[in-house]
Amino acid sequence: MGSQPTVSDVAGVAGVSRQTVSNVLNAPELVRPETRERVQAAIHSLGYRPHASARRLRTQKSSTIGIRLDPITQDGISGSILDRFLHALTERADRQGLRMLLFTAAGPDDEIEQFRRLSDAADVDAFVLTSTFHGDPRTEWLIEHGQSFVTFGRPWGIDDMTDPEHLWVDVDGRSGLRDATAHLLSQGRRRIGFIGWPAGSGTGDDRREGWLEAMRERSGLTDDELRLLEVAAEDRVPFGADAIRRLEAQGGPVDGVVCTSDSLALGVLTVAGGRIPVVGYDDTPVAASLGFSSVAQPLDEVAAGVLELLTGAHGGRVRPDEEVADPRHRLVAPRLVVRDGPPLIGPR
Repeated sequence: MGSQPTVSDVAGVAGVSRQTVSNVLNAPELVRPETRERVQAAIHSLGYRPHASARRLRTQKSSTIGIRLDPITQDGISGSILDRFLHALTERADRQGLRMLLFTAAGPDDEIEQFRRLSDAADVDAFVLTSTFHGDPRTEWLIEHGQSFVTFGRPWGIDDMTDPEHLWVDVDGRSGLRDATAHLLSQGRRRIGFIGWPAGSGTGDDRREGWLEAMRERSGLTDDELRLLEVAAEDRVPFGADAIRRLEAQGGPVDGVVCTSDSLALGVLTVAGGRIPVVGYDDTPVAASLGFSSVAQPLDEVAAGVLELLTGAHGGRVRPDEEVADPRHRLVAPRLVVRDGPPLIGPR
Protein backbone atom coordinates (compact mmCIF):
# COMPACT_ATOMS: atom_id res chain seq x y z
CA MET A 1 0.00 0.00 0.00
CA GLY A 2 1.36 3.49 -0.80
CA SER A 3 2.04 6.22 1.73
CA GLN A 4 -1.37 7.80 1.18
CA PRO A 5 -4.34 5.39 1.54
CA THR A 6 -6.91 5.55 -1.26
CA VAL A 7 -10.66 5.09 -1.45
CA SER A 8 -9.97 1.63 -2.91
CA ASP A 9 -7.89 0.75 0.17
CA VAL A 10 -10.74 1.81 2.46
CA ALA A 11 -13.24 -0.19 0.38
CA GLY A 12 -11.04 -3.30 0.59
CA VAL A 13 -10.64 -3.14 4.36
CA ALA A 14 -14.36 -2.45 4.94
CA GLY A 15 -15.48 -5.08 2.42
CA VAL A 16 -17.64 -2.65 0.45
CA SER A 17 -17.60 -0.96 -2.97
CA ARG A 18 -15.78 2.27 -3.72
CA GLN A 19 -19.17 3.88 -4.32
CA THR A 20 -20.25 2.99 -0.78
CA VAL A 21 -17.11 4.63 0.63
CA SER A 22 -17.87 7.72 -1.46
CA ASN A 23 -21.43 7.78 -0.13
CA VAL A 24 -20.19 7.56 3.47
CA LEU A 25 -17.93 10.55 2.81
CA ASN A 26 -20.37 12.67 0.83
CA ALA A 27 -23.90 11.44 1.48
CA PRO A 28 -23.87 9.30 4.66
CA GLU A 29 -27.67 9.29 4.85
CA LEU A 30 -27.68 6.90 1.87
CA VAL A 31 -25.74 4.22 3.77
CA ARG A 32 -27.05 1.80 6.41
CA PRO A 33 -25.71 2.64 9.91
CA GLU A 34 -23.85 -0.65 10.37
CA THR A 35 -22.14 -0.29 6.97
CA ARG A 36 -21.34 3.35 7.67
CA GLU A 37 -19.68 2.42 10.98
CA ARG A 38 -17.59 -0.28 9.27
CA VAL A 39 -16.37 2.18 6.62
CA GLN A 40 -15.62 4.86 9.21
CA ALA A 41 -13.61 2.32 11.22
CA ALA A 42 -11.60 1.47 8.09
CA ILE A 43 -10.98 5.17 7.40
CA HIS A 44 -9.70 5.60 10.98
CA SER A 45 -7.50 2.51 10.95
CA LEU A 46 -5.87 3.44 7.62
CA GLY A 47 -5.51 7.12 8.43
CA TYR A 48 -7.32 8.02 5.22
CA ARG A 49 -8.03 11.75 4.81
CA PRO A 50 -11.46 12.09 3.16
CA HIS A 51 -10.76 15.31 1.29
CA ALA A 52 -7.17 14.60 0.28
CA SER A 53 -8.44 13.33 -3.06
CA ALA A 54 -9.36 16.88 -4.05
CA ARG A 55 -5.80 18.14 -3.58
CA ARG A 56 -4.85 17.76 -7.24
CA LEU A 57 -7.68 20.00 -8.39
CA ARG A 58 -7.16 22.50 -5.57
CA THR A 59 -3.44 22.93 -6.28
CA GLN A 60 -4.11 24.09 -9.79
CA LYS A 61 -5.62 27.53 -10.31
CA SER A 62 -9.08 28.23 -9.01
CA SER A 63 -10.69 25.09 -7.53
CA THR A 64 -13.44 25.69 -10.08
CA ILE A 65 -15.21 23.26 -12.40
CA GLY A 66 -16.89 24.56 -15.56
CA ILE A 67 -20.09 23.07 -16.96
CA ARG A 68 -22.38 24.18 -19.73
CA LEU A 69 -25.92 25.10 -18.73
CA ASP A 70 -28.02 23.24 -21.29
CA PRO A 71 -30.77 25.13 -23.09
CA ILE A 72 -34.34 24.64 -21.93
CA THR A 73 -36.07 21.97 -23.99
CA GLN A 74 -39.32 22.58 -25.79
CA ASP A 75 -41.46 20.52 -23.41
CA GLY A 76 -39.18 20.91 -20.39
CA ILE A 77 -39.65 17.27 -19.34
CA SER A 78 -36.47 15.41 -20.24
CA GLY A 79 -34.35 18.51 -19.62
CA SER A 80 -35.19 18.32 -15.94
CA ILE A 81 -32.75 15.39 -15.64
CA LEU A 82 -29.74 17.57 -16.42
CA ASP A 83 -31.06 20.18 -13.98
CA ARG A 84 -31.18 17.56 -11.24
CA PHE A 85 -27.69 16.33 -12.13
CA LEU A 86 -26.37 19.90 -11.96
CA HIS A 87 -27.89 20.35 -8.49
CA ALA A 88 -26.39 17.07 -7.25
CA LEU A 89 -22.97 17.92 -8.68
CA THR A 90 -22.96 21.44 -7.24
CA GLU A 91 -23.94 20.24 -3.76
CA ARG A 92 -21.27 17.53 -3.72
CA ALA A 93 -18.59 19.88 -5.08
CA ASP A 94 -19.38 22.40 -2.37
CA ARG A 95 -18.77 19.76 0.31
CA GLN A 96 -15.27 19.30 -1.11
CA GLY A 97 -14.53 23.02 -1.22
CA LEU A 98 -14.92 23.19 -5.00
CA ARG A 99 -16.97 25.65 -7.01
CA MET A 100 -19.05 25.30 -10.16
CA LEU A 101 -18.95 27.87 -12.95
CA LEU A 102 -21.94 27.79 -15.32
CA PHE A 103 -21.74 28.99 -18.89
CA THR A 104 -23.94 28.83 -21.97
CA ALA A 105 -23.09 27.90 -25.55
CA ALA A 106 -25.03 27.79 -28.82
CA GLY A 107 -23.56 24.43 -29.86
CA PRO A 108 -20.44 22.22 -29.71
CA ASP A 109 -18.17 24.67 -31.56
CA ASP A 110 -19.30 27.53 -29.36
CA GLU A 111 -18.73 25.37 -26.28
CA ILE A 112 -15.16 24.70 -27.44
CA GLU A 113 -14.62 28.47 -27.69
CA GLN A 114 -15.84 28.76 -24.12
CA PHE A 115 -13.35 26.06 -23.08
CA ARG A 116 -10.59 28.06 -24.73
CA ARG A 117 -11.61 31.34 -23.11
CA LEU A 118 -12.09 29.92 -19.60
CA SER A 119 -8.85 27.91 -19.62
CA ASP A 120 -6.77 30.79 -21.06
CA ALA A 121 -8.11 33.13 -18.37
CA ALA A 122 -7.40 30.55 -15.64
CA ASP A 123 -11.05 30.75 -14.58
CA VAL A 124 -11.52 26.97 -14.34
CA ASP A 125 -9.37 23.91 -13.61
CA ALA A 126 -11.57 21.25 -15.18
CA PHE A 127 -14.75 20.72 -17.17
CA VAL A 128 -17.76 18.44 -16.92
CA LEU A 129 -19.50 17.67 -20.21
CA THR A 130 -23.05 16.41 -20.67
CA SER A 131 -25.03 15.15 -23.67
CA THR A 132 -22.22 13.26 -25.39
CA PHE A 133 -22.81 12.10 -28.96
CA HIS A 134 -21.14 10.23 -31.85
CA GLY A 135 -17.90 11.93 -32.94
CA ASP A 136 -18.12 14.57 -30.20
CA PRO A 137 -15.50 17.26 -31.09
CA ARG A 138 -15.52 18.72 -27.56
CA THR A 139 -13.69 15.76 -26.02
CA GLU A 140 -11.11 15.71 -28.83
CA TRP A 141 -10.29 19.38 -28.20
CA LEU A 142 -9.97 18.90 -24.44
CA ILE A 143 -7.67 15.88 -24.85
CA GLU A 144 -5.50 17.67 -27.43
CA HIS A 145 -5.13 20.68 -25.13
CA GLY A 146 -4.38 18.68 -21.99
CA GLN A 147 -7.47 19.83 -20.13
CA SER A 148 -8.94 17.92 -17.19
CA PHE A 149 -12.48 16.77 -17.88
CA VAL A 150 -15.07 14.06 -17.20
CA THR A 151 -18.23 13.44 -19.21
CA PHE A 152 -21.67 12.40 -18.05
CA GLY A 153 -22.14 10.00 -20.95
CA ARG A 154 -19.89 7.62 -22.83
CA PRO A 155 -17.71 8.61 -25.81
CA TRP A 156 -20.17 7.23 -28.34
CA GLY A 157 -18.56 6.24 -31.62
CA ILE A 158 -14.98 6.08 -30.28
CA ASP A 159 -14.38 3.16 -27.92
CA ASP A 160 -17.31 3.13 -25.54
CA MET A 161 -15.77 1.34 -22.62
CA THR A 162 -11.98 1.67 -22.74
CA ASP A 163 -10.77 4.95 -24.30
CA PRO A 164 -7.91 5.68 -21.85
CA GLU A 165 -7.91 9.46 -22.24
CA HIS A 166 -11.64 9.94 -21.83
CA LEU A 167 -12.92 9.62 -18.27
CA TRP A 168 -16.67 9.15 -18.11
CA VAL A 169 -19.61 8.25 -15.89
CA ASP A 170 -22.79 6.93 -17.45
CA VAL A 171 -26.05 5.19 -16.59
CA ASP A 172 -26.64 1.74 -18.07
CA GLY A 173 -29.67 2.55 -20.22
CA ARG A 174 -29.55 -0.87 -21.84
CA SER A 175 -30.06 -2.49 -18.45
CA GLY A 176 -32.85 -0.04 -17.60
CA LEU A 177 -34.93 -0.73 -20.72
CA ARG A 178 -34.27 -4.47 -20.42
CA ASP A 179 -35.70 -4.40 -16.90
CA ALA A 180 -38.68 -2.31 -18.01
CA THR A 181 -39.48 -4.69 -20.86
CA ALA A 182 -38.98 -7.78 -18.69
CA HIS A 183 -41.37 -6.30 -16.13
CA LEU A 184 -44.17 -6.05 -18.71
CA LEU A 185 -43.38 -9.52 -20.09
CA SER A 186 -43.57 -10.96 -16.56
CA GLN A 187 -47.21 -9.83 -16.43
CA GLY A 188 -48.01 -12.20 -19.28
CA ARG A 189 -47.85 -9.49 -21.93
CA ARG A 190 -46.12 -10.48 -25.14
CA ARG A 191 -46.34 -7.75 -27.75
CA ILE A 192 -44.36 -4.96 -26.10
CA GLY A 193 -43.74 -2.03 -28.43
CA PHE A 194 -40.72 0.25 -28.36
CA ILE A 195 -40.74 3.97 -29.11
CA GLY A 196 -37.25 5.41 -29.32
CA TRP A 197 -35.17 8.16 -30.83
CA PRO A 198 -33.85 8.10 -34.41
CA ALA A 199 -30.86 5.77 -34.88
CA GLY A 200 -27.42 7.23 -34.21
CA SER A 201 -28.02 8.97 -30.90
CA GLY A 202 -25.82 6.56 -28.92
CA THR A 203 -27.87 6.84 -25.75
CA GLY A 204 -31.09 5.99 -27.59
CA ASP A 205 -29.48 3.08 -29.45
CA ASP A 206 -28.19 1.69 -26.15
CA ARG A 207 -31.66 1.81 -24.58
CA ARG A 208 -33.20 0.15 -27.65
CA GLU A 209 -30.78 -2.77 -27.24
CA GLY A 210 -32.23 -3.42 -23.78
CA TRP A 211 -35.77 -3.72 -25.18
CA LEU A 212 -34.54 -5.96 -27.99
CA GLU A 213 -32.61 -8.27 -25.64
CA ALA A 214 -35.60 -8.82 -23.36
CA MET A 215 -37.97 -9.38 -26.28
CA ARG A 216 -35.65 -11.89 -27.97
CA GLU A 217 -35.20 -13.77 -24.72
CA ARG A 218 -38.81 -13.96 -23.55
CA SER A 219 -41.44 -12.83 -26.06
CA GLY A 220 -41.22 -15.73 -28.51
CA LEU A 221 -41.55 -13.29 -31.42
CA THR A 222 -39.32 -13.46 -34.50
CA ASP A 223 -37.01 -10.64 -35.53
CA ASP A 224 -39.35 -9.83 -38.41
CA GLU A 225 -42.24 -9.50 -35.96
CA LEU A 226 -40.14 -7.38 -33.61
CA ARG A 227 -39.25 -4.95 -36.41
CA LEU A 228 -42.95 -4.12 -36.68
CA LEU A 229 -43.10 -3.30 -32.97
CA GLU A 230 -40.68 -0.36 -32.96
CA VAL A 231 -40.81 3.18 -34.29
CA ALA A 232 -38.55 6.22 -33.91
CA ALA A 233 -39.56 9.76 -32.99
CA GLU A 234 -37.97 13.04 -31.96
CA ASP A 235 -38.09 13.64 -28.21
CA ARG A 236 -41.27 15.70 -27.93
CA VAL A 237 -44.68 14.88 -26.46
CA PRO A 238 -46.62 15.37 -29.75
CA PHE A 239 -44.18 13.07 -31.54
CA GLY A 240 -44.81 10.39 -28.92
CA ALA A 241 -48.54 10.63 -29.65
CA ASP A 242 -47.90 10.28 -33.37
CA ALA A 243 -45.49 7.38 -32.74
CA ILE A 244 -48.03 5.15 -30.97
CA ARG A 245 -50.47 5.69 -33.84
CA ARG A 246 -47.79 4.71 -36.36
CA LEU A 247 -46.71 1.75 -34.23
CA GLU A 248 -50.17 0.22 -34.08
CA ALA A 249 -50.85 1.02 -37.72
CA GLN A 250 -47.80 -0.97 -38.84
CA GLY A 251 -47.79 -3.77 -36.27
CA GLY A 252 -51.29 -4.02 -34.88
CA PRO A 253 -52.40 -3.61 -31.24
CA VAL A 254 -49.71 -3.88 -28.57
CA ASP A 255 -49.87 -5.15 -24.97
CA GLY A 256 -47.63 -2.40 -23.63
CA VAL A 257 -45.01 0.16 -24.64
CA VAL A 258 -41.56 1.12 -23.37
CA CYS A 259 -40.09 4.48 -24.36
CA THR A 260 -36.65 6.11 -24.30
CA SER A 261 -37.99 9.14 -22.40
CA ASP A 262 -40.87 10.36 -20.28
CA SER A 263 -41.67 12.93 -22.97
CA LEU A 264 -42.43 10.17 -25.47
CA ALA A 265 -44.26 8.16 -22.80
CA LEU A 266 -46.53 11.11 -22.04
CA GLY A 267 -47.28 11.44 -25.74
CA VAL A 268 -48.26 7.77 -25.87
CA LEU A 269 -50.54 8.22 -22.87
CA THR A 270 -52.43 11.09 -24.51
CA VAL A 271 -53.52 8.58 -27.17
CA ALA A 272 -53.58 5.24 -25.36
CA GLY A 273 -54.69 6.52 -21.95
CA GLY A 274 -55.09 3.64 -19.51
CA ARG A 275 -55.65 1.08 -22.28
CA ILE A 276 -52.09 -0.30 -22.11
CA PRO A 277 -49.21 0.05 -19.62
CA VAL A 278 -46.56 2.57 -20.65
CA VAL A 279 -43.03 2.80 -19.21
CA GLY A 280 -40.90 5.92 -19.65
CA TYR A 281 -37.29 6.74 -18.89
CA ASP A 282 -35.85 9.35 -16.47
CA ASP A 283 -38.56 9.15 -13.77
CA THR A 284 -39.30 12.86 -14.08
CA PRO A 285 -41.88 14.65 -11.90
CA VAL A 286 -44.33 14.15 -14.78
CA ALA A 287 -44.08 10.36 -14.41
CA ALA A 288 -44.57 10.61 -10.65
CA SER A 289 -47.55 12.99 -10.86
CA LEU A 290 -49.34 11.04 -13.60
CA GLY A 291 -48.49 7.69 -12.05
CA PHE A 292 -46.80 5.84 -14.90
CA SER A 293 -43.74 3.60 -14.48
CA SER A 294 -40.34 4.92 -15.46
CA VAL A 295 -36.63 4.11 -15.24
CA ALA A 296 -34.86 6.33 -12.69
CA GLN A 297 -31.28 7.51 -13.17
CA PRO A 298 -29.33 7.62 -9.86
CA LEU A 299 -27.98 11.14 -10.37
CA ASP A 300 -26.38 11.37 -6.92
CA GLU A 301 -24.22 8.36 -7.82
CA VAL A 302 -23.38 9.90 -11.20
CA ALA A 303 -22.34 13.18 -9.57
CA ALA A 304 -20.21 11.32 -6.99
CA GLY A 305 -18.49 9.36 -9.75
CA VAL A 306 -17.76 12.50 -11.77
CA LEU A 307 -16.09 14.18 -8.79
CA GLU A 308 -14.11 11.05 -7.94
CA LEU A 309 -12.64 11.00 -11.43
CA LEU A 310 -11.94 14.74 -11.39
CA THR A 311 -10.23 14.82 -8.00
CA GLY A 312 -8.84 11.33 -7.53
CA ALA A 313 -5.84 9.46 -8.92
CA HIS A 314 -6.48 10.60 -12.49
CA GLY A 315 -7.17 14.26 -11.79
CA GLY A 316 -9.60 14.40 -14.70
CA ARG A 317 -7.13 13.17 -17.31
CA VAL A 318 -5.04 10.12 -18.16
CA ARG A 319 -1.83 9.87 -20.16
CA PRO A 320 -1.95 6.88 -22.55
CA ASP A 321 1.07 5.32 -20.81
CA GLU A 322 -0.18 5.97 -17.26
CA GLU A 323 -0.57 2.89 -15.10
CA VAL A 324 -3.08 3.63 -12.35
CA ALA A 325 -5.25 0.89 -10.88
CA ASP A 326 -8.13 3.28 -10.22
CA PRO A 327 -10.98 2.64 -12.70
CA ARG A 328 -11.26 5.25 -15.45
CA HIS A 329 -14.96 4.82 -16.06
CA ARG A 330 -18.15 4.32 -14.05
CA LEU A 331 -21.29 2.60 -15.39
CA VAL A 332 -24.13 3.10 -12.91
CA ALA A 333 -27.20 0.84 -12.78
CA PRO A 334 -30.60 2.57 -13.07
CA ARG A 335 -33.73 1.51 -11.19
CA LEU A 336 -37.21 0.73 -12.51
CA VAL A 337 -39.90 2.61 -10.57
CA VAL A 338 -43.16 0.70 -10.96
CA ARG A 339 -46.47 2.54 -10.64
CA ASP A 340 -50.05 1.46 -11.24
CA GLY A 341 -50.53 3.77 -14.22
CA PRO A 342 -52.57 6.91 -14.81
CA PRO A 343 -56.31 7.12 -15.23
CA LEU A 344 -57.63 7.31 -18.77
CA ILE A 345 -56.34 10.64 -20.09
CA GLY A 346 -56.60 10.02 -23.81
CA PRO A 347 -59.59 9.67 -26.11
CA ARG A 348 -62.19 7.17 -24.99
